[in-house]
Amino acid sequence: MCRHIAYLGEPVAPRELLVHPPHGLYRQSWAPRTQQYGTVNVDGFGLGWYADGDEVPARYRRTGPIWADESFADLARVVRTRALLAAVRSATEGCAPGEGAAAPFAAERWLFSHNGAVAGWPGKLDALAGLLPPAELLELEARTDSALLWALTLHRLRAGAGLGEALAATVADVAAHTGGRLNLLLTDGTAIAATAWGDNLHHRTLPGLGTVVASEPYDDGPGWTAVPDGSLLLADAGGVTVQQLPNQY
Repeated sequence: MCRHIAYLGEPVAPRELLVHPPHGLYRQSWAPRTQQYGTVNVDGFGLGWYADGDEVPARYRRTGPIWADESFADLARVVRTRALLAAVRSATEGCAPGEGAAAPFAAERWLFSHNGAVAGWPGKLDALAGLLPPAELLELEARTDSALLWALTLHRLRAGAGLGEALAATVADVAAHTGGRLNLLLTDGTAIAATAWGDNLHHRTLPGLGTVVASEPYDDGPGWTAVPDGSLLLADAGGVTVQQLPNQY
C-alpha cells in the first residue's frame, strides 16, 4: 500500500500540503491514520510538480523514507506550483525496489500514482499484460504492479482518452482479469482524476486556494469529503464531481 495526494489551484509551496499539516504525507510515511493495509510507507517517495509556463512536470524521487531526505525539505520549501502529485510507498510483495518503482510515474504532461495492489502479481497477470503491445511492456519503468497499471493508463491517454476515461478503463481492464485495490491518481497539471476502489480517498476544497485529493485527510479541519468506494473523481477549475464507476467493473 501507499499514500498519495494531488493538488490543483493557486501557487503553493509543497511543504504547505505535505510537511506542515499535522497529519500530512510526510507524517503518513510512518504514522498513517486510515491505512487499511500495511503500517508504514518507507519504501520510497516522490513529488511531481508543474512550473508555470511548462506543461511537462518535474519529479524528485528517492528510494528511502521521505523524512530521511534533507534535500526534500529544501525543495518543498522553495518550489511554488499550481499543481502537484506526491506519494510515499509501501512496496507490494514481489515488486521491485528502487527509485524507478516510486510514484509518481510520468510521461509527457501526465503524473500517475497507485495506492493498492493488483491480485496475483506477478504470476497470474499474463492476460492483463497481454493488453499492451510488447514495445510498451518493455518500457515499464519498474517490475511492479503499479508500473503495469501506469502503462495501461498511458496507453489509453496516448490514444486520446481523457483523464477519467483512462482511469476507468484501467480499472475495467484489471477487473476483467483479476482483482485488487485500485486507488489511482492522475493529473495533467490542469485537472485531477482519481478512483476509489478498495481503499480510502478524500477531497477538500480550500477557499481561495484550490482542491486537494488525498488518500487520507492531512488534518482534522472542516471540508474533507470521503469518496464512496467504486467511484471516479474528477476535479478542475470548475470544481469536483464524483460518479459511480459502472457496475460491471
